[in-house]
Amino acid sequence: MRAAVLHEIGQDKLDVLDDVEAVGFGPGKVRIRVRATGLCHSDVSAMSGVLPQPAPFIPGHEGAGEVLDVGDGVTAVKPGDRVLMCWLPACGSCPACRRGQTQLCLAGFMNAGTPNFRRPGGDVFGFAGTGTFVEEVVVDAGCAVQIPDDVPYEIAALIGCGVTTGLGAAINTARVEAGSSVAVIGCGGVGISTIQGARVQGAAQIVAVDPVASRREAALAFGATEAVSPDALTDAKQRITGGEGFDCVFEVVGKSATARTAYETTRRGGTLCIVGAGAMDDFLQLNMFELFFDEKRILPSMYGGGDVLRSYERAIALWRAGRIDLESLITHRVQLAEINEALNQMRTGEALRTCIEI
Repeated sequence: MRAAVLHEIGQDKLDVLDDVEAVGFGPGKVRIRVRATGLCHSDVSAMSGVLPQPAPFIPGHEGAGEVLDVGDGVTAVKPGDRVLMCWLPACGSCPACRRGQTQLCLAGFMNAGTPNFRRPGGDVFGFAGTGTFVEEVVVDAGCAVQIPDDVPYEIAALIGCGVTTGLGAAINTARVEAGSSVAVIGCGGVGISTIQGARVQGAAQIVAVDPVASRREAALAFGATEAVSPDALTDAKQRITGGEGFDCVFEVVGKSATARTAYETTRRGGTLCIVGAGAMDDFLQLNMFELFFDEKRILPSMYGGGDVLRSYERAIALWRAGRIDLESLITHRVQLAEINEALNQMRTGEALRTCIEI
């Protein structure tokens, strides 16, 4: 089958091949024909080496498709079911799951170290244990989550990561309060979803911050009350909050520099929510006095900071009710020149007819 493969970490091009085979099917496994996949910035971070990922590998962890076959013991889905792929399934029995923090379950990460594809030249990994830039993939049964018939594959793929992450950061982790002031630094797909989450929660002011003008324009369409470039953030803080700082600031970039800016933009006693996934060698510096004196809450948000299955259901309910716009999010694109050529080739395949760049 066809797949987009990165041969070595650090390469800036994907190689579209037709000699890739999905492997590992058996008890507890599900084979899925991919109908839509999204491009999340985490895929690019894995390609560049910011996020750890063995190579060669197939990017993609936002996907949706049709179940082709199920292994022994699989009862939650059956052939013909429409599913989205959860790249971080909960095992239900580890300490994190028993505490109700299923988003912190590490069982899914164990799959990331096992190749789930093969070429004549050897094994190929799937990013985050999935790898959705393919025509077919074999995943653990917990990764295949059935979706209602009225949810298009393109929408389901977005819900599989970016939408769930952004909405959850605002709703589950930061618990944005009605009437509060919010700033969102980074307005890609996850940042836009964070803005929509803050709007759903009733934030009075939502300031979108991004250096790219087209992203700022998109942020306004999705619910931001104002959109500024990074160099205008200080002025926005002064105008909107009287210099005190925003009640809640979301860092959706994954860089220590923007996290530091977010900290300084948060009011004393406010909340800084870290949503972006960054590198292990990129350190955020805070002095002990400000950490104590400012009493700012620093809350990382992993995959939306809540039970992902419940978060999927909530996203679908909000979409059905018209409270969030996911159709327009499909066309909200970030220019990623280093992989666009390969992605354009992938779009010609029937199984990968939709590639959502977020």
